[in-house]
Amino acid sequence: MSSFPSRVICIDQHGGVEQMKFANVTVGEPGPGEIRIRHHAIGLNFIDVYQRSGVYQLPMPLQLGMEAAGVVEAVGAGVTHLKAGDRAAYASQPPGSYCERRVMPAKCVCKLPDAISFETGAAMMLKGLTAQFLLKRAQPQGGLQAGDFLLFHAAAGGVGLIACQWARALGLQLIGTAGSDAKCALAKENGAAHVINYTSEDFLARVKEITGGKGVKVVYDSIGKDTWDKSLDCLAPFGLMVSFGNASGPVAPFAPGILGPKGSIYVTRQTLFTHIATREGTQAMADDLFEAVTSGKVKIHIDQRYALEDVQQAHRDLEARKTTGCTILTL
Repeated sequence: MSSFPSRVICIDQHGGVEQMKFANVTVGEPGPGEIRIRHHAIGLNFIDVYQRSGVYQLPMPLQLGMEAAGVVEAVGAGVTHLKAGDRAAYASQPPGSYCERRVMPAKCVCKLPDAISFETGAAMMLKGLTAQFLLKRAQPQGGLQAGDFLLFHAAAGGVGLIACQWARALGLQLIGTAGSDAKCALAKENGAAHVINYTSEDFLARVKEITGGKGVKVVYDSIGKDTWDKSLDCLAPFGLMVSFGNASGPVAPFAPGILGPKGSIYVTRQTLFTHIATREGTQAMADDLFEAVTSGKVKIHIDQRYALEDVQQAHRDLEARKTTGCTILTL
């Protein structure tokens, strides 16, 4: 059986950035339902930090990374939507994208349109598909219509900047929060109708002011512990709180009874991987994302690039909130 060399980043135990080590491995031929892909660029995401640090517990040893783009080298039996030589991109379980090449399930790998570069493909899949399911699928009762207000935390991050642009294209009034005036300006440039610097303003008071005291239909929150309580109070009656991350730490347990007096509000914890559990679902979401990008409605901002061997510094910067937009690892 043939084998092919690959440099990978892996960890033997959860912990700090120093746990990430280079290793040389060989990968073989794809089995049924699998492909072998050679990466041209790799995406960096906060979920990588959670998996490295142990916020999300995974079996060891672990090869990190959830997103990349490259060229398909071989396909296994039963794979019909891809062939050797295809440009492709993915956001996919299991982790393992921090490498030169890998064998992986083909289900969540999508053919990359020629109009989208490998770097853009690597930067956009996990964050873009997340923005897609948030705005199109994780919707409040009655859905979202043009003119509706929504609150989006971390609006200058990778998911946030895509969501700002997409929300504008949909006619939605996105209120974005960020941790500096510069980040707020970036969110505003990308389509946020209103911005709030949460380090100098009370975002709850500002949301009430912006909405004339009514609150928003939906809050999209990847921050977690630090924003949770006030976010619930930003919701209009029957509003929806969508938790999809915990950058500041996990939300503390709470009593469901509090949701009634706050306006019979809804709470959901969403993960992309439920939405892309099927080949058909993944492709439909990816097609929507590809159309948004190729039409120009959404521009993917790659604001940081690190060589794969500098992945420790990339994680440090991500955790220190020094990044904006998308970050990629280059090979």
